[in-house]
Amino acid sequence: MAEAAEETEYVDHPLLVPGFIENRRYQTELAATAREGNTLVCLPTGLGKTTVSLLVTAHRLYEVGGKSLFLAPTKPLVQQHADFYREALDIADEEIVVFTGEVRPDDRAELWESASIVIATPQVVENDLVGNRISLADVTHLTFDECHRASGDYAYVYIAERYHADAEQPLVTGMSASPGGDREEIMDVCENLGIDEVEVMTEEDADVAAYTHDTDVQWERIDLPDPIIEIRDALNEVIRDRLEHLKSLGVSKTTQPNVSQKDLNRMRGQLQQMMDNGKSDAYKGMSVHAEVMKLRRAVELVETQSVEALRRYFERQRNAARSSGASKASQRLVSEPKVREAMRKTENFDDLHPKFRRTRVLLAQTLGIGGGERVIVFTESRDTAEALTEFLSTSFDTRRFVGQGDKEGSDGMTQKEQQETLDAFRAGEFEVLVSTSVAEEGLDVPEVDLVLFFEPVPTAIRSIQRKGRTGRQDEGAVVVLLANDTRDEAFFWISRRREKEMEQELRKLKGVADELSAELDDDQAGLADFDSDGKSDTTVDADGSGDNAVANGETTGSADASAETPTADRDANDGQPGLTDFDTGSEDGDGDADASDDEDADTATDDDSDDGVVAKAGTDTEGVEIVIDQRELDSTIARDLSTREGITTRLETLAVGDYVLSDRVAVERKSVADFLDTLVGGDRSMFEQVGDTARAYARPVVIIEGEDLYGERNVHPNAIRGALASLAIDFDASVLRTANESETADMLETIARREQEEHDREVSAHGEKGAKTLAEQQEYVVSSIGDIGPVTARALLDHFGTVEAVMTAREEDLLEVSGVGQVTADRIREVVGSDYPE
Repeated sequence: MAEAAEETEYVDHPLLVPGFIENRRYQTELAATAREGNTLVCLPTGLGKTTVSLLVTAHRLYEVGGKSLFLAPTKPLVQQHADFYREALDIADEEIVVFTGEVRPDDRAELWESASIVIATPQVVENDLVGNRISLADVTHLTFDECHRASGDYAYVYIAERYHADAEQPLVTGMSASPGGDREEIMDVCENLGIDEVEVMTEEDADVAAYTHDTDVQWERIDLPDPIIEIRDALNEVIRDRLEHLKSLGVSKTTQPNVSQKDLNRMRGQLQQMMDNGKSDAYKGMSVHAEVMKLRRAVELVETQSVEALRRYFERQRNAARSSGASKASQRLVSEPKVREAMRKTENFDDLHPKFRRTRVLLAQTLGIGGGERVIVFTESRDTAEALTEFLSTSFDTRRFVGQGDKEGSDGMTQKEQQETLDAFRAGEFEVLVSTSVAEEGLDVPEVDLVLFFEPVPTAIRSIQRKGRTGRQDEGAVVVLLANDTRDEAFFWISRRREKEMEQELRKLKGVADELSAELDDDQAGLADFDSDGKSDTTVDADGSGDNAVANGETTGSADASAETPTADRDANDGQPGLTDFDTGSEDGDGDADASDDEDADTATDDDSDDGVVAKAGTDTEGVEIVIDQRELDSTIARDLSTREGITTRLETLAVGDYVLSDRVAVERKSVADFLDTLVGGDRSMFEQVGDTARAYARPVVIIEGEDLYGERNVHPNAIRGALASLAIDFDASVLRTANESETADMLETIARREQEEHDREVSAHGEKGAKTLAEQQEYVVSSIGDIGPVTARALLDHFGTVEAVMTAREEDLLEVSGVGQVTADRIREVVGSDYPE
C-alpha cells in the first residue's frame, strides 16, 4: 500500500492546491467532456462526482473568468461542498461563499458581487432571482448536484431556464448517481436543465472498478410475533369497514386493507370530482378516505417499524383529535372501538419489534466479531430512528442523524448539530449512525462496514444512494430487513424491479450516449425564441401551472410577454385594441381632475405616519417593476413574471397586498378555494386585508383565481354575490377574475405596464392615498386599535357614536357590540388605557 501511495499522481492546475486532487483517469475524462458542453455526469455514489465539477469550475474560472454557481438540495450538502472547494482550490476562502436561508437577503446580494464561487441551496437562488437581487449574466459554470430532482416545480427547473436565458457564456454540469428510473425520466431531467451530453460510467468500467469493491446485499426475513399481528389485524378490520363505505359510494373496487396507494389516489380524485359536481355524499367520503390513510400509516408503522413508533403516532392522533378545529376523520379514528383496542395493546406491549433484536445482532457481528468500525442504520421513520438510537446505545456508541423540521412535533437537529454529528462520525468518535433519509443524497458520510436498511426502500434512486455509503475503500455489506407478510414484501419487489430497470437504463445510456445526446433538444425554446406575433408552442396545463412546459423543451415564462408587450402595435392583434389602448377619460388615467391628483400625490408623499407602507421606493431599473410579497413564492406567478422581457420583479415582505404595481395599485390575490373558505369558515381576514390595502392605495384590486366560482363548493350563490358586492362597494376594490396562475401573471403584467408605461407612474414607498372622508378617518383610527379591522371598527362607531366614546368605553360595554369578544375587548382596553412605555 505504501508503494502505491508513492506512485499516486495528482492533477496539476493553476487554481488547484498542489498534491490535493488525485489524478483518476475517469474523473479527468468526464471533466474534459463536461467543460466542452452541457453535460449530465452519471457516476456511482462515492466516486467523486463533485471532483469532476470542481475540475470544470477550475478550468472555466481560469480560461473564461466570471463566477461559478454550485447548487445542492440541502444545507448539509452545501456546507460539505463548500468545505471541499475551499480545501481543493487555490482561491481565497472569502471568495467561496455559502448561500442558504440563514444568510440575510441583503447580505447575499453584497456577497454575490464579490464572490468567485457561490455554493447554495436552489430555493435561495430562486428567491434571489425572482427578487432581482442577483444576476446570472456572468456565471460561466453552473452545477446541479443530485440533478435527478430537476422536474415539475422544483427550483432547479426555473434556475436552469433563467441561466440559459441570462448568462453570457453558460455551461451546465448535472450530477447524479441515479438520474432517473427510466429513459423518459432521464430525458426529462436533461431537457429541464438544458443538457445535451450524457456521460455514464458504471462500476463495470475498468477505470472505475479500480476504486470500488464488491457490496454484498443480503435480505433478512423476519416473522412478526402474535401481539403485533393482533394490533395490525384490529386496524385492518377498521380499514375494511371504511373501504366498504367508499365502495358504497362507487369509488372503491375492493375492501382489502392492502389496497395500493395508486388506487387510494384514484379514489381521492373521484371523490374530488364528486364534490365539484355538488354531491354531498362526497364530503363524508373524503373524510373517510382521510381516515383510511391514517389507519394505513398506523399499520405500516406496527408492521415494518416498531411498536414504539406506533405508540407515538397514536399519541399525536389523540392530541390532534382534542385540538380546536380537529377534523372529523381524526375524531372518528380515536373513538373507534377497534382502534382504541389497538391503542391499548400498543401501550401494554412491553417487548421489542423483532427487527430491533436482529439489528443488534447484525451490529455485534460487524463491530465485534468482524472487527468493523462504523455502521449506518437507515429508517424511514424519525420515531423509529429515535427509538433505535435509545435501544442500540445500551450496547454501542450510537447517535441519531435526522432532519431539521418535523410537522408532527418530533425534535429535529439544527444544521450545526448535523455537521457536528457527521464530523464526529468521520473522526471515529462513535460507531453507529442511525439516520433518516437526510443522509441519503450525496453526503460524504465516511466509509462504513455495514449499511443496514431497517425496511426496504421502494424507490430505486434512494436505495442506490444508500448502498453507495459502503464499498468505496474496502469490501462492505448491505443488509435489508424484511418483515414477512407485510408491506415490506411489496416494497422489496418494487425496489428490486426499479433498481434493475435503472441499472438497465444506465447501461443502455452508456451504450447509446451519442444517440441520446443527439436526441436531446439542445435548442430549447428560450425567452427570446418566439415569433414576433407572440405565438409559440408553449402549452399550459389545465391548472395554469405550466409545470411540464420546460420538461417538453419549452419555457414556463409567458411567450406573449417576451415577444410582444401589451403596448405593441395593434396590427399584431389583428387590429383589435390591447388592454392598455382604452381611453380612461383623463390624461393620467384615473378619471379624476388633474388638480385632485396632484393634491393626492402630495398627500401621499407627505404622510409618512401611515402604517400602510408596503414597498420600498422604486429602483433605478429600466422597464416595468412589480413588487411581490415573499409569501407569493408558493405559486408560479413570481417565477413567471421574472422571466418576462421588460419586467423587473422585486421581493419584499409586504404589510398590505400581494403585488404592488404602482404608487396607487396594489393587488390581493385569492384562489377560488381561499375566497370560498372565507365565506364558509367565518374567517374575515380577507376583508381586513382588502381594507388595509384600500387605506394605503387609491386603487385596490382583488384577483380571484380559478374556475367555477359558483360551483366549486356548496356555497349559496347569494353569499358569493354578497361578498363580491362588499369588496366592490364597502372597500372600493376592483374585483377581477382569472382562470389560473398564468392568466393572473398576464393580468398583473398588463396592469403594471398600463400604470408605469402608459401613465408614467412609479412603484412608490407609499400607496397614493386619496383624501379620506370624515367617516373613513374615524374608521381608520378605531380599526388601528389592536388590529381589529374595518368591519369591527364600523360596528363600534355605530354603537358608541364617536371615536372618543369608543376609546373611553368600559370593557363590559365593549362586549355588547356585535363582533367584539373578550380578547378584542381586552386588547382595546390594554391599548387605550396602558401607560406609554419609556
